[in-house]
Amino acid sequence: MKSLAFLALALAGASWGLGFPLGKLVLQETEAAHMVLLRFAVAALAAAPFALRRAETRALFRSPPVLLAGALYGVAFMVQFEGLAHVSVTLAALMVGLMPALIALSARFLGERVSRASWAGVAAATLGAALIAGKPDGAGSPLGVALSLGALLIFLAWLLVLRRAPKPANPMAVPAVTVIVAAATILPIALFMHGPPRLDLSPLAWAGIVGQGVFATLLATAAWQFGSARVGAASAGVFINIEPLMGATLGVLAFGDRLTLALGLGGLLIIAGSFAVVLGEGRSPPSDLGAAPPPTPA
Repeated sequence: MKSLAFLALALAGASWGLGFPLGKLVLQETEAAHMVLLRFAVAALAAAPFALRRAETRALFRSPPVLLAGALYGVAFMVQFEGLAHVSVTLAALMVGLMPALIALSARFLGERVSRASWAGVAAATLGAALIAGKPDGAGSPLGVALSLGALLIFLAWLLVLRRAPKPANPMAVPAVTVIVAAATILPIALFMHGPPRLDLSPLAWAGIVGQGVFATLLATAAWQFGSARVGAASAGVFINIEPLMGATLGVLAFGDRLTLALGLGGLLIIAGSFAVVLGEGRSPPSDLGAAPPPTPA
């Protein structure tokens, strides 16, 4: 079962990694808030059959932890992509590399036992992400970096709130409801900030929005919550580093970001750290922090 959980976490990290390059395409034609609104509208439409089919799932719309988690999820993406409008694809993606360390520290603070191998893996993967990011020289503004960091803290709050969410038998229940609540939260904020979104976007931009909604939102959220419910929080968190690795690679290949030695070495550290966490998971029992569909970026 843990092998399947790790595969799901890897899928989530890779799917979230698509969010930054696809988002950068869409940001060429619309505001960040409108892009996030359209992204979650697509995701909510895809999630509706899972969220509305059964009474047990519909009841989650009355669950305070799920409602709060959905609201936090939506706000986190809005802040994150407002930051993306002020930084490069590579830098925005690699800022997410700080998230596993935040999750591991939270897990330890809340009483989860984290093995030495897992700590070593978290440290290696975080060092890899930091090495890749380097200095933001020319890659973004202080405002963009601050927004990106702020989004990580909101995502961490999402993780902690979801610990208290109900645990229905249907693994798609909480992710589907979370996405719909997030879309409902984003709607009034985006309308207040910029008014109604433009819908006369290019086919390329709409392809980016649909890709974000289906893969980088609903699929990523469901895969993450399935996997993170079956392993420790620190172990799950390290797989978020697949997102910055993938985002940085796509930034180099698709957006002309410069390929450096730091990117290659950092990528190797991320991969090695992930393997160390997988090996260390066998020595550390799952905890409540990873048990109730926890945490994203992107």
